[in-house]
Amino acid sequence: MSDALTKLIAGLSPEKRALLAERLQPRPEPVAVVGMACRFPGGANSPECYWQVLSDGTDAIREVPAERFSVDDFFDPKPQTPGKMYTRWGGFIDALDQFDAAFFGVSAREAARMDPQQRILLEVCWEALENAGIPLESLAGSQTGVYIGLCASDYSLLQFSDPTQLDAYAATGNAHSIAANRVSYVFDLQGPSVAVDTACSSSLRGAPRVSKPVDQGVRYRPRRRLPRGPLSARHHRVLQCADDGLRRPL
Repeated sequence: MSDALTKLIAGLSPEKRALLAERLQPRPEPVAVVGMACRFPGGANSPECYWQVLSDGTDAIREVPAERFSVDDFFDPKPQTPGKMYTRWGGFIDALDQFDAAFFGVSAREAARMDPQQRILLEVCWEALENAGIPLESLAGSQTGVYIGLCASDYSLLQFSDPTQLDAYAATGNAHSIAANRVSYVFDLQGPSVAVDTACSSSLRGAPRVSKPVDQGVRYRPRRRLPRGPLSARHHRVLQCADDGLRRPL
């Protein structure tokens, strides 16, 4: 700082010096949402379809599809019946088994071990980039961050119930950390790769981790995806589910 500038600042009143100090403080950079993709019940597999479901007031809750499991084998209206669930209803995403493994460079054997959440993540991240008009090659090798909130692990419970069938892909296909790391690896993103698990608040707790590096001047491009796992009987043990399958604010 030059002597002239130092003298000029020294001659300011305390109020003006305080105002100058405030103006010189670094300001948070706005975070822009430039691309979106989604998977929601009711066939809402794009932002446009999701908006249509909302604007039409569509009830996307339905009885457990037969291709998921036989609801009659697990349903009992009495909430405390061991090993049972007291609702026949839920919100279900379509075509979970239609993952194009070859498109993402994943072998069929590995894809079979991957939690559907990991498969959906790859799909929606690709679609979000398309939606934003961002060529994937422009991000390859860049300091792009991947921030994911997720908590369910039903698929791992299905696989780990039979230890004789486990292989290396069962571990990488079900670890929450790998859900974020897989996106980073497949798209060659070199920034932070973080999975946040705080149960139902995972999205709320994950959002600050997206914006903080931007506020600090670090040029990451965050990708945050928040899939939810399939219906699990464990939630019925603590009476978390409504018997009609509808969600309500806590």
